Amino acid sequence: MRVVAGELGGRKLVSPEGTSTRPTTDRVREAIFNALGSAGLIDGALVADLFAGTGAIGIEALSRGAERCTFVERDRVALRALEENLDTLDLGGRSKVVRSDAAQAAGHLDVDIVFADPPYDFDGWEALLGSVSAPFVVAESGRPLSEADGWTVVRSKRYGRTWVTFLERTAQ
Repeated sequence: MRVVAGELGGRKLVSPEGTSTRPTTDRVREAIFNALGSAGLIDGALVADLFAGTGAIGIEALSRGAERCTFVERDRVALRALEENLDTLDLGGRSKVVRSDAAQAAGHLDVDIVFADPPYDFDGWEALLGSVSAPFVVAESGRPLSEADGWTVVRSKRYGRTWVTFLERTAQ
């Protein structure tokens, strides 16, 4: 696994052994960030990587111009890989790691974009989206997501087994 593009493009990322994390593929990350870049949403953004795992999504955001990233992960093995990746890439000054449940942390994050990549069998989307205060969410899931209370789906696309859905907070 590697950083796809930006200032850190081509740099390798470590991933923990086993199946406890499911890092987003290079192809999916490239598609997500090409779309965000085209919309002018990533440059200078404050982002959060929920269910961070190795941190590949948040690191890609930083590589492509995000100002800061808060990584939220609760698994100890994944946290070690995440912290190793941040240290190796010298991203400590632009990153914060929070060891917590993603849904609990989501309501306390003051960011522009939330990336949420929970396990495929995750069924807490409504509660998670209800706790997010950011105006934009990029959700990865094993199924298409429908609109939730307070959110509009602005883009949804399938990449193999992964569905990527962009949700925008509705004006209230």
